Amino acid sequence: MKLKSNALNQAIKFALATTTTAGLFISGSVVAAEESETKVNKNVEKIAVVGTRSAPRSIGDSPVPIDIIGGEELEKSGNTDMLELLKGSVPSFNVHQNPISDAASLVRPANLRGLPSDSTLILLNGKRRHRASVIAFLGGGINDGAQGADISVIPSIALKQVEVLRDGAAAQYGSDAIAGVMNFQLKDASEGGKFEVRHGQYYEGDGDTTQISGNVGLPFTDNGFANLSFQYKTADATSRSEQRPDAAALSAAGVPDVSSLAQVWGAPEVDDDITIFGNFGLELTNDSEFYMFGNYSERDVRGGFYYRNPTTRPGVYGGNIREVNGVNMRRPTDEAGQAAWDAATPTVLVGSLDGYDAQLNCPLVEIQANGAPDQSAIDSLSSANCFAFNETLPGGFTPNFGGNITDTSLTIGTKGMFTGGFLKDAYYDLSGTVGLNESRYFIYDTVNASLGADSPRDFSPGKYEQLEKNFNFDLSKGFDFDLAYDVNIAGGLEWHEETFTVISGDEASFTAGPLTEQGFGIGSNGFPGFKPSDAGEYTRRNYAAYVDIEAPFTEEFLMGLAVRFEDYDSFGTTTNYKVMAQYHLTEDLNVRGSVSTGFRAPTVGQANVSNVQTSLDNGVLQDSALLPPTNPIAVQLGGTELEPEESQSYTFGAVYTIGDLFLTLDYYNIQVEDRISQSDKINLSQADKDTLEAAGVPNAQSYAQVSFFTNDFDTTTQGVDLVANYTADLLDGSSTFSLAYNWNDTEVTQFSDITGAFKVQRLEEDLPNHRATLTWAQQWESVSLFTRANYYGEYQGVHVDYDATAKTADAAVTIDAEITYFLNESVSFSLGAQNIFDQDAEKLDFEDSTGIPNNNWGGQYYETSPYGINGGFYYAKATYTF
Repeated sequence: MKLKSNALNQAIKFALATTTTAGLFISGSVVAAEESETKVNKNVEKIAVVGTRSAPRSIGDSPVPIDIIGGEELEKSGNTDMLELLKGSVPSFNVHQNPISDAASLVRPANLRGLPSDSTLILLNGKRRHRASVIAFLGGGINDGAQGADISVIPSIALKQVEVLRDGAAAQYGSDAIAGVMNFQLKDASEGGKFEVRHGQYYEGDGDTTQISGNVGLPFTDNGFANLSFQYKTADATSRSEQRPDAAALSAAGVPDVSSLAQVWGAPEVDDDITIFGNFGLELTNDSEFYMFGNYSERDVRGGFYYRNPTTRPGVYGGNIREVNGVNMRRPTDEAGQAAWDAATPTVLVGSLDGYDAQLNCPLVEIQANGAPDQSAIDSLSSANCFAFNETLPGGFTPNFGGNITDTSLTIGTKGMFTGGFLKDAYYDLSGTVGLNESRYFIYDTVNASLGADSPRDFSPGKYEQLEKNFNFDLSKGFDFDLAYDVNIAGGLEWHEETFTVISGDEASFTAGPLTEQGFGIGSNGFPGFKPSDAGEYTRRNYAAYVDIEAPFTEEFLMGLAVRFEDYDSFGTTTNYKVMAQYHLTEDLNVRGSVSTGFRAPTVGQANVSNVQTSLDNGVLQDSALLPPTNPIAVQLGGTELEPEESQSYTFGAVYTIGDLFLTLDYYNIQVEDRISQSDKINLSQADKDTLEAAGVPNAQSYAQVSFFTNDFDTTTQGVDLVANYTADLLDGSSTFSLAYNWNDTEVTQFSDITGAFKVQRLEEDLPNHRATLTWAQQWESVSLFTRANYYGEYQGVHVDYDATAKTADAAVTIDAEITYFLNESVSFSLGAQNIFDQDAEKLDFEDSTGIPNNNWGGQYYETSPYGINGGFYYAKATYTF
């Protein structure tokens, strides 16, 4: 959009300063300028809209550390997932692939500075982004119970740049900004565009990924722009698995219909992943403009689950059912019955189709020494009007878990400058945002065992919805106090409403069928449906007021102060502050630092959700009930109403510029008290099970454990960020070299048995302490080259969330590269690869510390690998620019 006057140009820039930084340094992420511009100017100033609310200043003059990742760099990184793109650009940003992780495989949680995904605030064009409806019930320790925003819906082709504020900012932006802030800036051109087709696959020959994307800028009358982007993607599943030993043994024993690969570890299948983004701006007068942006996104995801062995899965086959004194019984909870149970012969769970009283007339089906049931007894069941799932699913079964994820948002606002009255020359920004994320779950190839032979195989267990509404009014004005420059004073109001909704599943997914009283499990096995009594709508509202002051006392010395007050209708009020400063020691060297407090409010979902998870405990597959923290059983085990997390953080760093070398070094320390997470799985006594059953929890007698969300532990996270950039004319072209290094260390300083020692171990050791990227971007007349080396330090390898499998995995280096040939000004072709030398993830040890083979569950690699388990990926891309 072309503005009519230089005054308005400055006004709009300053209106953006309701969320605009005082200036930035170029991070290691900023390594490749746009091809057409690199040859013209290698030192284009980078401006962001996060950090402070003052007018933009020169590069390196920000009192807080910020990374800027250009849209062109994101498109060179060879991946189609925004999470993976950011992981390659920001060393303190980590994300795992989370195979077999319930909902965490549908919306993958990420970590900035070693903190969970909901400790990083996500902005779009400077406005708060809504959270995903998915709660990561199995989040790999660090993200257990996290509910962050779904970053993966944002396509790189829609972005002008991504800004990563690596500093606590709750005093400026409110809840969730403990680790930092990520702001995604949409393109705003009113002309031109780009279309791109990309296809690739892993070296193993699977995971075929096709992506078609486009961006176009259009005029919106003579005084505005309409910038539209789309992306369509499909990705096949991957498998890095081997046959489970127990499944192989069943096949060897002659059990029919055992799958050749009983359990799959790999990336899920993603189908019909469509996303549309629009960004609109219109000049209303010389001093004001209208803006609007939003998105619609939808995708279907389907991934693997744990194998149900026909000799070990209770509630379906039996396995831990044994015949003791002529009666089938489950494993006793008292020591007196344990010896008799251990000596008894395992049996198949057999139900009578004539009712519970007739069950004793059904034949006993023993599990033989070779692991197979007595086939002659199985064959006699139908004639006795009895039933066992060994008849219909003799080789066991492996459920597939998936979901349909829909995400939509819309922001409308106006900004500009007052031209009269007591607010003359003040800049304003008034906006409203609504965002909705829906996740409808599906589970395939499983059973509701209580329905017996009449059970369907596919179920829709229900749906979660996260709806958020936000209204903001911000003001900013400069005042002359005879300092070096005007003192900028900003203030504003914010109102926020958050609603989490649980919608019940189809009846077959939760109903208690006729075989319930005979010991068969209720609900779709693996992920029981949400009952009508579980359904509900939970809402919380809060409002906030803030003031933000920046004072340039001299040309060399700048200080800033921000204070924010928030009032929640659930837990009450909180006030947070931030003080930051920058001092130029010389023309080339300046130092900076900040001290701040922060908070993260518990989400409405965390406070109210209940669910049944299937997870491994000491190598045994168990059903575990997640209960609200105020549930009587949770309270009995130590649960209390959730309170906000509170943080104190400080940073100190320096910026050094000499010639074409740009260097920053920053230390940070973040202390978080009363952190919210999912508790450890707590074993239930028989009395606990009876209480759960009386409270109406389905299949309560089959639950071995429960968990709940809790404020149970404190952490201290500290680290160092080193960023260096150098530009030069080399090899008859233009070169940019960038080094970005992060050291991060988290210590759990206080916890109880509710958190558990193994979760503490995962919090402290799962992520590598050392991460670095070294990038070389080269531009010639008709060819460009982009190469990045990624270093991952030692980390804790964990398999199936089982402490006995944990080990320290070796450090590793992966290499990414892309070469592009420009046929002409409009058409280019690219070839590239991620992990070009196919660096393997850490392989599982053959045996864990207890002597049990780690490949009992069919995996080959520790899935906590920070660079994934799938290996090398190559791709080709064609681009048309106009």
